[in-house]
Amino acid sequence: MAIVLLDLIGSTRFVQKVGRVKAARWLQYHDRMARSLIYKYQGREIDRSDGFLLSFDTVNDAVEFALAYQKTIPTKTKLGCRIGIHWSIIAEVHQHELDVIAGVKQVELEGVGKNIAARTMSVCQAGQVLLTKEAMQQVRATRQTREARSVCVGLYKFKGVKAPMEVYAIGFTIEALQPPPSSDKVKRLGGPKYIKKRARDRKLWDWIQWLFWRIGILATIGWIYILTPFIMSDTGRYYLYDYLFVLYWIVDFITSIVGAVSWQ
Repeated sequence: MAIVLLDLIGSTRFVQKVGRVKAARWLQYHDRMARSLIYKYQGREIDRSDGFLLSFDTVNDAVEFALAYQKTIPTKTKLGCRIGIHWSIIAEVHQHELDVIAGVKQVELEGVGKNIAARTMSVCQAGQVLLTKEAMQQVRATRQTREARSVCVGLYKFKGVKAPMEVYAIGFTIEALQPPPSSDKVKRLGGPKYIKKRARDRKLWDWIQWLFWRIGILATIGWIYILTPFIMSDTGRYYLYDYLFVLYWIVDFITSIVGAVSWQ
């Protein structure tokens, strides 16, 4: 099954800032919206603390839930969130009815897959959805093309897990696809330093910036080509010396003014 760890960032600081009563109401508002999406994408709530431990029968449902959550809920609650997804064989333990009546959780998950999902989530930045290689293989095998983009963000060593893990990001913005740094329990071993925008993802301002630097470089090369013969001539050197003398005088004047102001 697909195991999903969802964690609210800064929830403790939020409770201290607004107080326990207001925080409880606000977090209940968050949980109602989250549970609505969990139900919509056929997920199961296993546990809840500063976020949720969830399970899904397919990675597709887990990814669709995570993307829908990051696209809608943080903007309404003003609370950042990170989500980790792993695909694994895991034991689903159903507790006895008497234990449930006594307050025990009805279903628990047991297996290293839960720990791997937790490690994946822990390295996330705000607004990110990260997947393990196992989860991404399921996505590529079964998920149809969507608006979201997915990239490999690097190789990571998870504490307590022998083999290094490939980690992938999926999201709608370039910020959500950037490689996260190491954390207390996850060490980054290598991978891309920065994920660039694709041509089809660039907006008008991105194209303006892209063209500006390239046109500037070409213009500089062109002026050098045009002016080099003039500068190498006797007349050009004469004017160049005059220009350098004036530039030296201006710099000396500004330095004197700054020194006088600093001394006062």
